[in-house]
Amino acid sequence: YRIAREEGCSALVLGHHREDILETFFMNMFQGGRLEAMPPKLKNDDGDLHVLRPMCYAAEADIAKFATAMRFPIIPCDLCGSQDGLQRLAMKKFLEEMETRAPGRKDTILRALANVRPGHLLDRSLFDFGA
Repeated sequence: YRIAREEGCSALVLGHHREDILETFFMNMFQGGRLEAMPPKLKNDDGDLHVLRPMCYAAEADIAKFATAMRFPIIPCDLCGSQDGLQRLAMKKFLEEMETRAPGRKDTILRALANVRPGHLLDRSLFDFGA
């Protein structure tokens, strides 16, 4: 954010893909106890930058195939928790196992993130369930 501001940018465009979104969702649910992912477009908390994720619906494997076909250089990312032994790798494995057992499951979960029914959840800040 700091560099974007220093450069006078109004948006920060990131390369998060479908698996990044799903891994983040499950990490937030299992580790943080909240239903939260990474949206395609987000206004930061300070309200001065948009965070854009134009590849959020693209599968990681499809992006890799395209990058290989185009002979793009692959630069490993170790900034987002992809290092060995961390929770993101556990979530990646969890999703891969789920997809193996039930092909198409990743797409179904991603679709569910775009089809939220807040009234069917337990959020007391949205609904007074005692009344």
